[in-house]
Amino acid sequence: MIVFYVDEAGCTGALPSATSPIQPVFALAGILIRQADIRSLTLNLINLKERFYPRRLPASREHLDWMNVEIKGADLRRDIRENDRDAKRHAFGFMDRFLDLLTQHNARILGKVQIKGIGQPFVGRSVYTSAVQGLTKDFQRFLTENNENGLLVLDSRHKQSNANVSHSVFTQKFRAAGDAYDRLLEMPLFGHSDNHAGIQCADLISSAFLFPIATYAYCFGHVQSVHVDIQYSAIRDRYGAALKKLQYRYQDDTGRWRGGITVNDQIGQKSGAFIFGPPHLQSTGKT
Repeated sequence: MIVFYVDEAGCTGALPSATSPIQPVFALAGILIRQADIRSLTLNLINLKERFYPRRLPASREHLDWMNVEIKGADLRRDIRENDRDAKRHAFGFMDRFLDLLTQHNARILGKVQIKGIGQPFVGRSVYTSAVQGLTKDFQRFLTENNENGLLVLDSRHKQSNANVSHSVFTQKFRAAGDAYDRLLEMPLFGHSDNHAGIQCADLISSAFLFPIATYAYCFGHVQSVHVDIQYSAIRDRYGAALKKLQYRYQDDTGRWRGGITVNDQIGQKSGAFIFGPPHLQSTGKT
């Protein structure tokens, strides 16, 4: 069985102006991992947190209590954009080892990134639901290719939002034309990140990697706020190639590439390739 853990970064509010404090990007992403690898991933993530943040847990607590200590993507972004060389090196060290961890456990990533238009409508509920449906479709294809069944586990929001998202999948599973997601064992499930290593990993992918990279790649020069910082270019330079390699992508019946990390840019209409680096550098194999 494959489990797909998903979390979000950014908010679902519209961006009224170029100087608004509203986050200009919304990202929903996560990791695909085999059930047999979940225990190992969890224990190794605990060890990674203990190694890099040994003072986050009182000495009187048990080793497994490290599960409740979350290393948030927002904190890593802060350390990277501030002028503290040691903090920046420390954050990059953690992020290096984290991506190594995903690679070692054969995890794959999928994501949907929305770049909000400046002064344009942004219907958060619809965007979130559509992103979940798109990710579920890609997950279904992954399960079919691997002859597996799976579960989709999202970070819990609040009851009504969870119910709306779950129902959008329900209508596709029980439609008259047949089950569109026949490889999914159940409707999307919702968990709390302090008990799921997979959700913590999804948070890091969304918040520590995709959100800052997207704000730099698509918003820099257009949006002036604390969320857009030239220091985030270092995250793309360092990890663009690794994220590209970790994607799950596939060709549909028309031969078009689908899946992976996709971007809907409502500011400059740039392609999704800018997440991984300037296209002219990607084509030459540089990072």
